[in-house]
Amino acid sequence: MAPYEELILEHWRNPRNKGSLENPDIDVVEANPLCGDVVRLQLSVKEGTVKDVRFEGQGCAISQAAASLLTEMIKGKTVSELEEMKDEELLSALGGVIKTRLSCALLPLRALRKGLSERGKG
Repeated sequence: MAPYEELILEHWRNPRNKGSLENPDIDVVEANPLCGDVVRLQLSVKEGTVKDVRFEGQGCAISQAAASLLTEMIKGKTVSELEEMKDEELLSALGGVIKTRLSCALLPLRALRKGLSERGKG
């Protein structure tokens, strides 16, 4: 098995930061209607920095592993850093070889962007 596959399976079997937050500052759901994947991201943001993050969801191993990995990547980062985050950062962290399942791999990042956008309007 390739290292990226092992990483995805590890995060899928043992997801990090899975669950929900009490009174999150950002609470957003994003879905991929073509395959049925759903990711809910919740962030606690204090003084412009992500203090805590949780995710819930259902779907394929790639979308759920990507959500788990993303939560590890964004904890402690500033909102400004999150707004600048590129697709390639998450794809690279996943092993950089996902080509046919990009919509699955990027679903949690789409959720994050949606949540940041909605927070800015509120």
